[in-house]
Amino acid sequence: MSFIETRGNENSRPSEVEFSDAMLNPSASYGGLYVPKEIPSLDLSEIDSWKDLSYIDLAKNVIKKLKLDISDEILDEALERYNHFDDKNDPVPVKKIDENLYCSELWHGPTRAFKDMALQPFGVILSRIAQARKENYIILAATSGDTGPAALSTFEGKDNVKVVCLYPDGGTSDVQRLQMTTMPKSNLKVLGIKGSFDDAQNALKSLLKDDEFKSFLSNHDTKLSAANSVNFGRIAFQIVYHFHSYLKLLKEGAIKSGEKIDLVVPSGNFGNALGAYYAKKMGVPIDCIGIASNDNNILTDLINDGVYDLNSKTLVPTISPAMDILKSSNVERVLFDKFGPQRTKELMEDLENTNKYQLTADELKSLREDFDATFSTEDEVRSAIQDFGKKDYVLEPHTATCIKSVKDNGKKTVIYSTAEWTKFSVSVINALDGTNKEMKDLEALQLINKEHGLSLPELVVEIFEKPENHLDIIEKTAIKEGIEKFIS
Repeated sequence: MSFIETRGNENSRPSEVEFSDAMLNPSASYGGLYVPKEIPSLDLSEIDSWKDLSYIDLAKNVIKKLKLDISDEILDEALERYNHFDDKNDPVPVKKIDENLYCSELWHGPTRAFKDMALQPFGVILSRIAQARKENYIILAATSGDTGPAALSTFEGKDNVKVVCLYPDGGTSDVQRLQMTTMPKSNLKVLGIKGSFDDAQNALKSLLKDDEFKSFLSNHDTKLSAANSVNFGRIAFQIVYHFHSYLKLLKEGAIKSGEKIDLVVPSGNFGNALGAYYAKKMGVPIDCIGIASNDNNILTDLINDGVYDLNSKTLVPTISPAMDILKSSNVERVLFDKFGPQRTKELMEDLENTNKYQLTADELKSLREDFDATFSTEDEVRSAIQDFGKKDYVLEPHTATCIKSVKDNGKKTVIYSTAEWTKFSVSVINALDGTNKEMKDLEALQLINKEHGLSLPELVVEIFEKPENHLDIIEKTAIKEGIEKFIS
């Protein structure tokens, strides 16, 4: 399948590329993104026939339908990474947690967050393609806490690939930070920046189209790519688990064939929501895709009112830090799918020039055909954690934002749990106990284990005993210099 550009083509590059090219070089014309030229539509009978497949076989079927130029050998090797999750027979449990409410746990991989679902196979594919082409790549990753550990994990020790990960200093949990700073391999570099995730992401996007930086890389026999969800290589694998949610409910008899379900996604950069949107277009019986936000509720304004206005927002640090984002990259791909490249380019240029864009009434109506949106305050997040704790199910703060978005409409609803509670143990123990104590993650983990009897995974406990190898904290203006120093 060919890939085209969300903002149209500027005539200095091919108008269509293969998936492998879009994966290795994700920056498109006018600062846009690559998207599939068309999304395949599947018959319900074919989707239903997959209900007894393993997750790996389901993923292979879905990826095959996208007709990506990946060999069977590489795809099999990439999907095999799911065998190293907690339970290779059920790497993505979908658990009933309330009446008509199910939770898809996407965090059973090596870094305890949903980013493993896409980045574990992504790393295998990108490095294998780079090796086949005899090319060297520097992979840039901006993280609000989970992309970084997952990207570093998947590329650790890989040939032909180096990774630089940017994270906001003080903007992650202790566990998230240590998952990055303790990584030992020499092909990895972690840089804390004095700024927000948006600053890190802006720097990444700027470097992807920086000719001077690309010239520097060329002189060092290196090409540039990215591990954030600006790269469609991430999105492809995020489509799969929305198929899985429907099929799991179908197999268990919770729904009948073709019965529509609602999904609720805690969203920052909109990649998970985009995966749900593509799954719906491919034929999965999804009714409403709920977008759950925290106090940084710019997506709520867009989906409910049609206005994306950075001028009216200031980034607010919350207890769900991976969603502390005001520039959601993947919204652009939905705008393109609905309104085409010219209108998408106009809207993105408005955002770049005035920090704002506004949809027409018809455009908003079209957006709301697929999406709804709600946001939760900090108190509402804590209340949700406490309420479900009484039901013996532990939500972490990002997943907890979903609860307010669940509609009492009789439909089965799947919420997406994007991280294990262990990554946000301080917020979780304070919510469970109705306290507001300041403590380090390790103390909170031990307290939860002692007072609430929750076991601690070895993967999390052991990182507190590892030496930190990446201690650089830099100004955001020094990002380019820091990366060039690492490459040199």
